[in-house]
Amino acid sequence: MPAHRETRDLPYSAAQMYALVADVGRYHEFLPWVVGTRIRSDNETEMLADVLVGFKGLREQFSSRVIKSYNQSINVDYLDGPLKQLHNEWRFRARDGGGCHVDFYVEFTFKNRMFQKLAGQMFAKALHKMTSAFVDRAGEIYGNSYSLSSGNSSSSATSTA
Repeated sequence: MPAHRETRDLPYSAAQMYALVADVGRYHEFLPWVVGTRIRSDNETEMLADVLVGFKGLREQFSSRVIKSYNQSINVDYLDGPLKQLHNEWRFRARDGGGCHVDFYVEFTFKNRMFQKLAGQMFAKALHKMTSAFVDRAGEIYGNSYSLSSGNSSSSATSTA
């Protein structure tokens, strides 16, 4: 099963990054391949959401349960769609001197073996592009005091296919 972990030290607060990640209804505005979202229910601790993804003429919808721990973590578990399994975790921790440490983890398995094989070939690059989209969006919303090329952050990523 492919898995990917990426950590970033960012100049934004844990509360800001939590709010950005928890705003699933706006993912289609900035995340690559997300073409639509629908929030079925949402409260302080749990959300049920549908996400429509598209790539080169293919479109698939998946549903997930999002468990929220205010300003600390977001866990996403797969309910229905083209995948066999999906689990995603976000952890936000304030850093001494400002900013926050973000830890992102995802693992998934496709039902279709061909999709699984294709995903394995592009997996790390696609996920890095998606986490970078969150960082770029934070810059748009909270002020662009940070850029990937500026060296103002530390980042690490590991993937397994």
